[in-house]
Amino acid sequence: MGTVIFDLDGTLADTSGDLLAAANACFRDMGVGDQLGPDDAAVALNGGRAMLRLGMERIGRAGDEAEVDRQYPLLLEHYAREIDTHTVIFPGAMEAVAALVAGGYRVGICTNKPEKLAELLLTRLGVRAAFASLIGADTLAVRKPDPEPLREAVRRAGGDPLRACLIGDSRTDRETARAAGVASVLVGFGPSGHVTAALEPEAMIAHFDELPGVVARLLPL
Repeated sequence: MGTVIFDLDGTLADTSGDLLAAANACFRDMGVGDQLGPDDAAVALNGGRAMLRLGMERIGRAGDEAEVDRQYPLLLEHYAREIDTHTVIFPGAMEAVAALVAGGYRVGICTNKPEKLAELLLTRLGVRAAFASLIGADTLAVRKPDPEPLREAVRRAGGDPLRACLIGDSRTDRETARAAGVASVLVGFGPSGHVTAALEPEAMIAHFDELPGVVARLLPL
């Protein structure tokens, strides 16, 4: 049986709006006002520290890692309180997941979002039960692009790590799949969609309607 593992942020769902709001809440608490806007969505998907560093740069405090470290847990608190205000699942995503399961594949999630936040978000969105496994940034001692989180997500879904593929949206996902010796499928939509083709994945999709067919070609049962 093959296993299909999904990244979360920027792949299954556009979480950038709530991530940016959490970072801006930190900047408001610092007394400098909102520093990030919709054009920074791709940065949001690189994580909380990336957003904080960009905002710090904009207020003339580039390289202030001590403040980034101080603000990061506060950002996570803000984010947890408003985790699903703006977040939306990409069109066709859950239909594709259902089609894969119906076709005999196991499905799971491997994300660099902290595990508890990923669990909370998926539960709030009403889709947690659709996935047989969930590995977050802090589930193991390592995180993507180390291949072990991907392999563990496959194992916890009941699959074979050598009979899997990773659906993602970033260089991190591409490198994770390569390190694990499996195929990657990158999405061409979302905040990072304009750069994914240059990463030369085994396949790309412009809409989730394409995914079941692509997986059947890359990972035949």
